[in-house]
Amino acid sequence: MTNLKGKNLISITDYTKDEYIQILDLAKEFEANPKQPLLGDKVVASIFFEPSTRTRLSFESAANMLEARVIGFSNPAATSLQKGESLHDTIQMVSSYSDIIVMRHPRDGAARYAAEVASVPVINAGDGANQHPTQCMLDLYSIRKTQGTLDNLNITMVGDLKYGRTVHSLVQAMCNFKATFHFVSPKELEMPESVKRHVQDAGLKYKEYTNLEDVIPFSDIIYMTRIQKERFSDPMEYEKVKDCYVLDAATLKGCKDNMRVLHPLPRVNEIAMDVDKTPYAYYFQQAQNGVYVRQALMAAILGVKQLKN
Repeated sequence: MTNLKGKNLISITDYTKDEYIQILDLAKEFEANPKQPLLGDKVVASIFFEPSTRTRLSFESAANMLEARVIGFSNPAATSLQKGESLHDTIQMVSSYSDIIVMRHPRDGAARYAAEVASVPVINAGDGANQHPTQCMLDLYSIRKTQGTLDNLNITMVGDLKYGRTVHSLVQAMCNFKATFHFVSPKELEMPESVKRHVQDAGLKYKEYTNLEDVIPFSDIIYMTRIQKERFSDPMEYEKVKDCYVLDAATLKGCKDNMRVLHPLPRVNEIAMDVDKTPYAYYFQQAQNGVYVRQALMAAILGVKQLKN
């Protein structure tokens, strides 16, 4: 039995390949039976310093289904941060009110800092353009569910690969499963060298493209991303790339039968509505899977469930 009790999840590299798989197996159990009174004596602090819909609500839904009490905020303007309180002091105080902290923050590295300060476990719900490990875990769950395996797949990532924390985490995780990576982006938004180096260090292959149609025939997963306006300091730079890739049903002609389109959401216009009606669309189910994965993570970290080897 693997024991994750009290263990932070800040980066996807904090957990081993075996621990990923065990969390996914536990998430499958929660999918079959999501409402369980496992956390009735626990308090989950949900503190979001940056806007969120799916991540925040799925964490809170997961906690409520396990009968935890949820405290926190989604608007830092309504907190003592507006009075000049430091992140250090905010985390210290929230630790004293809760059993676990789920935190999103716009600054890279903020979640790791919070884990060093907190007296309770911290789950990173996204820190700047750095990491989004729970999104990565639900992506793994969705890939395994749709493909029947995580091994030896062709994973295509499209759009904002420079600032997209979801793709950074997913590449690192999929390196454990001998994936071949296909990166489709404009030059301005290429995958960072550090992430590409991670692929090389794992002895795996990646290829870069600027044309989306080139990768359609052999992809097992097409992972679309939004061009994130909020990450651009220069609005003109955003305008140059905002509509660079739009996936529609016609573009998917000739794809593999097993291919599925994922997206961390929200989408803007990078996936046309007509894709929703195809058998390849999986992004809404992907978001639903987040509830089960986050239930598994909180249950394991709070020690009410142990992972099975």
